[in-house]
Amino acid sequence: MIVVTGGAGFIGSNIVAALNAKGHDDIVVVDDLSDGTKFINIADLNIVDYFDKDDFLAMIEGDEKFIRPTAIFHQGACSDTTEWDGRFMLRNNFSYSKRLLSYCLERKVPFYYASSASIYGDGTVFHEDPGNSKPLNPYAYSKHLFDHYVRRCLPDAKSQVCGFRYFNVYGPREQHKGKMASVAFHFDRQIRDAGVARLFEGSDGYANGEQRRDFIYVADVAAVNMWFYENPGVSGIFNLGTGKSQTFNDIANTVIKFHGKGKIEYIPFPGELRGRYQSFTEADTSELRAAGYEAPFRGVEEGVMDYLGWLHRQ
Repeated sequence: MIVVTGGAGFIGSNIVAALNAKGHDDIVVVDDLSDGTKFINIADLNIVDYFDKDDFLAMIEGDEKFIRPTAIFHQGACSDTTEWDGRFMLRNNFSYSKRLLSYCLERKVPFYYASSASIYGDGTVFHEDPGNSKPLNPYAYSKHLFDHYVRRCLPDAKSQVCGFRYFNVYGPREQHKGKMASVAFHFDRQIRDAGVARLFEGSDGYANGEQRRDFIYVADVAAVNMWFYENPGVSGIFNLGTGKSQTFNDIANTVIKFHGKGKIEYIPFPGELRGRYQSFTEADTSELRAAGYEAPFRGVEEGVMDYLGWLHRQ
């Protein structure tokens, strides 16, 4: 039995889909369906059970009998980078994760969890070394803090523990994320509705729409998770991006190419984001490659085209 927390969310549901594709249907999804629209992400997937996130934690820490899982993919978190309630963020992202990790370490259950490239903040070096962490908001800090906690546990761990610092992930099953959905999702809606993709004007020395991020397709993210599951001897904290930054203009132009129409409009850079915005990210993938992962990653042109094809078939 495999547990996927946040399994009805964006990356979590794609991990469930990847597990299904490999023949696994003994999957327990753990999530918070207060937003009931997320159910659609798992409606077409094969799972054996579902638990609310609070009920699940109480159950595994209590006296109720629960079959020991063969692995836990911990994807559940509040991922809103504009949420400034630090008390909530640390309880939900940090404390919950610590308790789940403790359960796994005590029972030697492999543990794969979602970290974030937001940890690097406005830094320019994107290597996993702790000295490169510069979180700019409570979400990033909660991920930074848990990575730090994991590093202290790793030397004594008797089972696999892997953290993945996701860069800018886009792809199927993200529609419930609202404002936190990828720019590919938003540009598609904007082109469909008004024929105009709205991008920020220049910032931090970058020209209009030329801010650069490491955009990674969610299918590639799921593939990395599957590889580590199938290679239980490898532990650590790894960047999960393509290793190549591309511009927001690249995303918008790919969406316009898909639709065969549309244009780009640049809007003023929001004042509230100044000093809190990553104008450049690019994963250093040397640790991931050294661990043995060799598969290539899709670039924006291929990944966004594939994603938009999926969106328009729904």
